[in-house]
Amino acid sequence: TQPRQPDTQRHPQTPRGFPLRRDTGYLARSAPLRHLRRTVLLGSASALLGALVGCALPARPGNAEAPFWSGRIALQVEGDAPQSFAALFELEGEESQGQLTLFSPLGTTLGQLRWEAGSATLQTGQQLQRSDSLDTLMLQLTGAALPVKAIFHWLKGTQAEAAGWISDLSAIDQGRITAQRVLPEPKAMLRISLSH
Repeated sequence: TQPRQPDTQRHPQTPRGFPLRRDTGYLARSAPLRHLRRTVLLGSASALLGALVGCALPARPGNAEAPFWSGRIALQVEGDAPQSFAALFELEGEESQGQLTLFSPLGTTLGQLRWEAGSATLQTGQQLQRSDSLDTLMLQLTGAALPVKAIFHWLKGTQAEAAGWISDLSAIDQGRITAQRVLPEPKAMLRISLSH
C-alpha cells in the first residue's frame, strides 16, 4: 500500500513541510514573532540611548534649595566676524549671587562662572580669573555680555528690561526663551531651552 500523500490543494505546504492552517499556521505565527522581536530590540536601544543622555550632565551640586534651571543655551553674534556658541547649562541662585556652569554635549565642563556682590570668578580648566565685573567674565565665557539680571526674570516668566535687548517669552510654557540684542552692535540672538 502506497503511503498517503498530503493534499497540497487543501493543505498548502509551509517551508518545513507542515500543513498551513489559516488561523494558527506558520505564516500567521511568524509575522507577529518577527514584529515582537523588532519591538524588543528597538525598545532596548531606546532605553540605552535615554540612559546615555541622562548621564551626560553630572549630578547637581550646591544648595538644593536655591533656584535652579538647566537646559541648552545658544548664542549667535553677527558682525564682520560672526560667532556661534551652544552648550548645555546649569544656572543656580539669583542675580545678586549665583553660579553658571556650561557643559559640552558629552558632559565635559567648559567653564564655571560664579558671582556675588562686587566680585566674580571664571573657572576654565585649570585657569581661574577674578574680576569685579560679571559682564566682563560673561563675555569671555559666552562671547557676549548677557543680561544676567534680566535672564533670571525671564526664566521665571516675567518681563524685565535690559538695555539693548528685546525678549520673547511667548513660548515660556514650553520652556523656550528668545532674546535679541539690537544695541550696541553687533546684533546677537540668544535662545534658551529649559529641561528643568
